[in-house]
Amino acid sequence: MAEIDDKNSVAAQKLSWEALRKSLNGLINKVNAPNIKEILPELFQENLMRGRGLFCQAVMKAQLASPTFSPLYAALISVVNTKFPELGELLCHRVVAQFKRAYKRNDKPITIAAAKFIAHLINQGVLHEVLALEILILLLENPSDDSVEMAVEFCKEVGAFLQDVAPAGLHSVFERFRAILHEGAIDRRCQYMIEGLFAVRKAGFAASGHPAVKPELDLVEDEDQITHEMSLDDKHDPQAILNVFREDPEYELHEQQYKTIVKEILGEEDEAEGEGEEGSEEEDSEEEQDAAEQQQQDIQDATGTDVVNLRRTIYLTIMSSLDFEEAGHKLMKIQLAPGQESEIPIMIIECCSQEKTFVRYYALLGARFCLLRKEFQATFEDCFAKQYAIIHRLETNKLRNVAKLFAHLLSSDAISWGVLQCIRLTEDDTTSSSRIFIKYLFQELSEYLGLVKLNERLAEPSLQEYFTGIFPTDTTANMRFSINFFTSIGLGGITDRQRELYKQMPRIMAERKAAEEAARAAAGGNSSSSGGSSSSGTSSSSSSGSSSSDSSSSSG
Repeated sequence: MAEIDDKNSVAAQKLSWEALRKSLNGLINKVNAPNIKEILPELFQENLMRGRGLFCQAVMKAQLASPTFSPLYAALISVVNTKFPELGELLCHRVVAQFKRAYKRNDKPITIAAAKFIAHLINQGVLHEVLALEILILLLENPSDDSVEMAVEFCKEVGAFLQDVAPAGLHSVFERFRAILHEGAIDRRCQYMIEGLFAVRKAGFAASGHPAVKPELDLVEDEDQITHEMSLDDKHDPQAILNVFREDPEYELHEQQYKTIVKEILGEEDEAEGEGEEGSEEEDSEEEQDAAEQQQQDIQDATGTDVVNLRRTIYLTIMSSLDFEEAGHKLMKIQLAPGQESEIPIMIIECCSQEKTFVRYYALLGARFCLLRKEFQATFEDCFAKQYAIIHRLETNKLRNVAKLFAHLLSSDAISWGVLQCIRLTEDDTTSSSRIFIKYLFQELSEYLGLVKLNERLAEPSLQEYFTGIFPTDTTANMRFSINFFTSIGLGGITDRQRELYKQMPRIMAERKAAEEAARAAAGGNSSSSGGSSSSGTSSSSSSGSSSSDSSSSSG
């Protein structure tokens, strides 16, 4: 009895743990759409941080037993996730791990239930929509009767949400469904299901009874929701140890910290206290700070996984957007850590280079980002120099796409023309790849601006220092090579000034040579004149000496 009275004892903590398990199970089993707003305050009264493993276990067990209530449990998680993001993240990891495990084991009921839960977590904004596209790609990559059936059901659940946030991605999924239907390799029952899915899409998901979120379950504002970005390729740790009781040496302290957090969440105010209790208020504020610090655990990943996941998200966002304005809007909503701003321009250039032919969509998207922030503009300018330095590694197709992308950015003044200073157009300083790059770059500039405007831009006095490498004037051989290059690609009109200079080069070289000879002659004349002046001084001194001797002799 003494051990049980002591709240820090192991026996008392075990009793509290079992009570917490029963309370959470009871609340989860009792929740429904009409009373969810009344259940939530009772749920927050329980120590969800201590029992986060029990909470996730109870929700997943209830959802697996009744998959039709998946929208309800997803709405419950969406509210809890706004207050305790680490709890929402844990549940997401467990649900995705459950889906992957059941899919590998060909456990159809659990796979369908887990996919349905994931779909409604995506609808509520707890999980990112990229995961939905990955699941659909996985199910339709090697279609079978079961995988197509699961894909149809999953698409019905998440289709309304994807139609709003990723219409291009959803369109590609339906094109895959259409191809499977035309192949006719699946059972007739599954073919009817696909046809029914097309009918649902045509009539509207919401009108067909498949809305993204029902009005009574829309409990969280979009700006308040915290979305977790996960992929099927990630390692999902379910942290099963959290389901088991473990002794807490600072049990009472952690309980008090959680009570403080709950008071902030539920908006409860402390009762009026006397002036002599100021010290206790300071202690409460210190405990609140400790609790907040305990909740905020910044994890720095040095393996580069975050960058890979970020690039995957950027890639899928770019490829699933309908136009460049939609893509720019979605990309600006991605939370970038300091120093990750360069990933967006790099991925835009990479996506553009991978296309079979140049797609103007990427150029418009790149120009939009250059005009939005100086950091993106500086990154694109830096990428120009880096791409030109490694241009010999690119295939001709990629090389052409990259050149046309930068030509569009230059013609729209999205980036500075100063990037061209890294190009030196001589026979020794260029390769076949770099010459092809320069060819496509200037041909595209001529197409965008016209030869007259391009000539005007190349003649601007403020930019001449950047074009000394493209239009060299140091030797006649380099000038001749530059003139012949632009003439061969049909742009001889931009070399008119260089041609005039080339005609005058013999006279300039002669004048320069004459000036050098005159300088040398002047230098030689100065040296000889200084030597002559010294000799004349000697002779004058000798003559004066002789005259003095003559005068002395005559006087004698």
